[in-house]
Formats: sequence, structure tokens, C-alpha cells
Amino acid sequence: MPELSHRHRMLVLAICCMSLLIVSIDTTVLNVALPSMQKELHASVAGLQWTIDAYTLVLASLLMLAGSTADRIGRRKVFVAGLILFTLGSALCSLAPNLDSLIAFRMVQAVGGSMLNPVAMSIITNTFTDPRERARAIGAWGAVVGISLAAGPLVGGLLVDSVGWRSIFWINLPVGLAALLLTLRYVPESRAAKARRPDPVGQLLVIALLASLTYAIIEAPTSGAVEIVVFGAVAVASLLGLLIYERRRTEPLVDLRFFHSAPFSGATVIAVAGFAALSGFLFLSTLYLQNVRGLDALHAGLWMLPMAAMCFVCAPLSGRLVGSRGPRIPLLIAGVAMTASGVLFAAFQGETSNTTLVIGYVLFGLGFGFVNAPITNTAVSGMPRSQAGVAAAIASTSRQIGGTLGVAVIGAVLASGVTTTAYKETFVSAASPAWWIIAGCGLAVLFLGALTTGRWARRTAAETAARLEPEALETRDTAGVRA
Repeated sequence: MPELSHRHRMLVLAICCMSLLIVSIDTTVLNVALPSMQKELHASVAGLQWTIDAYTLVLASLLMLAGSTADRIGRRKVFVAGLILFTLGSALCSLAPNLDSLIAFRMVQAVGGSMLNPVAMSIITNTFTDPRERARAIGAWGAVVGISLAAGPLVGGLLVDSVGWRSIFWINLPVGLAALLLTLRYVPESRAAKARRPDPVGQLLVIALLASLTYAIIEAPTSGAVEIVVFGAVAVASLLGLLIYERRRTEPLVDLRFFHSAPFSGATVIAVAGFAALSGFLFLSTLYLQNVRGLDALHAGLWMLPMAAMCFVCAPLSGRLVGSRGPRIPLLIAGVAMTASGVLFAAFQGETSNTTLVIGYVLFGLGFGFVNAPITNTAVSGMPRSQAGVAAAIASTSRQIGGTLGVAVIGAVLASGVTTTAYKETFVSAASPAWWIIAGCGLAVLFLGALTTGRWARRTAAETAARLEPEALETRDTAGVRA
């Protein structure tokens, strides 16, 4: 890809951030609309889980395929296709006549979304070659998540209360079309010098693993034991098959050698834990504020604003810290804050008091605001630029797996404890184990952040770089794995 001017690089970053905005805001807007959708479509808790997880499941299943395909046939081509499909899927979701149709159209959205975030990150990685400039660009990318968290509940609440839940999908249409036109005009085409061949068997194993695991978790409270055991067995068999098959391929869908790098492995697991906590947090908070406190969608969004505001403020700060000091400090801050928030709700029923509710939201927003930039930067900076799409896709896949598992596990725990006859009276106690799970995710971020950012971790990253691309060892960009 030719060297671009600073102004042109900033424009490419802005276009990529537009794609992240519509994908990220879609989740936060949807959470605010869940109670309204539940009433109109007569959905159960499991039905609400599927409106979220059908999207994240397809997204997680196809991200690595999209990343490697973009490296092979051209990143702009795949990015454009993703914008078209995501915008079309959003329009279809707004017209869904029932819950099953909505879930199906959410899957169309997800196919398009899978072509956006990892490919956009790959475009950014290849556009910003200076390590410090790249870290700042990724910090701005992370700030967009904060913007979506801030704008999503407010915009969603306003639309749901004034127009109806279908209107939450309309906001993707003008942004998606604008991003499409700007991409065609300003984003240059790029591809890897040598990209991986397609891996259909690996792709099928990934889909089987995620689909069977998610189904087993979501349907556990209502399905028979035999059915759950069968789907659990399919998940285990798919995982074992993936590990065995991918290890033997010359160009696998999931290059297991990446995980020899402790910083990369740590970033992957931290992404799962961090986004599981986020999705579970939003799911619990939305149902509590609207179904228990009886707030409308707009006022529920206002209550969640402290969390969103902290994400917005802390995300770019985290990016600057990663660029100047490495990922350790942001990850430690994130782990402590997210753990404290979970414990506040789990042990002290923080949601029952206005003061502790706000404190819990501020703490979680602080923690999540710091966690995203080190995940992204560590995942892509220690890997060869020729495989930027695959590395970014694995990081993005980890986020979506975390989001899928968070909703599935938290929803299943809540559904097993709450009763329909005394919903308001049993919700807080039923949610307590779920908050402990969120606190555990925060502890995982804290522990892995400390473990995978030291000298030993840097050594494993250097050794992995040597295996992946020996000739580039002397010039390897290791900015993202400094302590």
C-alpha cells in the first residue's frame, strides 16, 4: 500500500471508526430496547438472549475467515461488502414481523459485521506503520467504543420511547451508506504479500464449537439433560478436532503458533473475560432498570451514562499509556476496577441504592475503558504485518466469543433463579451469582494483565516472532508488548 499523507491517514482512520461505531452502537442500543421487544414479540429470557447471541455467534464464527479473506483478495473489497451487508441487515431487522425473523435478520447483520471490524483494524495497522502513531490510532479506535456506549443508551432510549424499538436499526442506515461512499473514494486497496489459503474444515469446526456451546448454555435452564449433554459433547469434540486438525495444516484458519506468545495469548483470554463482563453487565443492568425499577428506555439510558462516560474518557487515555508505557498499567487498572464493580453488586446489592448503583457503573466504565486498547495493540503489534488481518480477527473473535458467553451464561444464571410470578422481588437475589461471575472476569483481567506483560512474556513474543517471520526479527515492532 503506498505511503499516505498524515491527513489521508486520519481520514482512513475516521472511516474505519465509522464502521466500528455502527457495529458497537448496535449492541448498546439493542440492550436498551430488550424490554420493549420482549413485550411486543412475547419473548422469553432465552428469546432475548438469542436476539443478542445469534448476532455475536455468527460474528465470532466468521471473523477469522473474513480477516484471512481480506488479506488474500483485498481489504477494501471485503470492507465494502461488509458495509453493504450490515446496512441491508439493519434495514431488514427494522421490518421483522416476529422474533424468529428478527433473529434471522440479525444473523444477516452479523455476516456483514464480520467483514468490518477485523478488516478495519487490518487497514489501520497497515496504514499507521509507526508504533507510537499506531498506538494513538488504536486509542482513538477504542474511544469509539466509549462513544457507542455513551450514545447507544441515550439514542436508543429516545428512539424506543418516541418511535418504537424498530427505529433503533434505522440509525445504522445513514452511517453505513456514508462510510460506504467514503471508503470507495478514499481507502486504498491493500492485501498481504502471501495470504493463507481457505480452510473450510477449520471454519466448520469453529462454527460447530461456538454454536453448540452457546445453545447448551442458553437452553440449559429449560431443556432436558440429554439434549444439553449432546450439545456439550459436540462442543468438546469440535474443540479437540480443531486443535488436532489446525496443528497439522500448513496454513490453518487459526494459527496455533500465535498462542506461543504469552502477550498474544493473554490478550486473547483478557478479551474473552472483558467482553463477557461487558455483555453480562449490560444485560443485567437493562433488565433491572426497566423491569424492576420500572424506568422507561430513555431514563434507563441516562442511568447508564456514568459508565459510558468513563469508557469515553478512559479509552484514549489507555491508548496513550499503551503507546508510551506498554499494556501493563492499563490492564491492572482495568482488572481492579471491573472486579470492584462486580463485588459491589454481588456482595452488597449495589443496585438497590442510587449512590452505590452510580459508583458501580463508574467503576465498571473505568475498567472497561482501560481494557480495550491493550488488547488490540498487543494482538496486532507482535505479529507479522503480512498476517495483520488474521491476528486482528483472532482478537476480534475473542471479543465476540466473550460477548456471546457473557449473555449466555449470565442469562442462564438469571433465568434459573428468577421467577415469573415474583420477578421484581427475586431479581436482585437471582442476579447475585451473575455479578460474582462478572467479578471473576475482572480478576482474570487483573491476573493475566500482570502475568503476560513482564520479561518472560516479552521473551515468548520475540521467540514467536522468530518462528513466524525469521527474516523480520531485527525490525519487529514490539511496541505493543513492552512492560
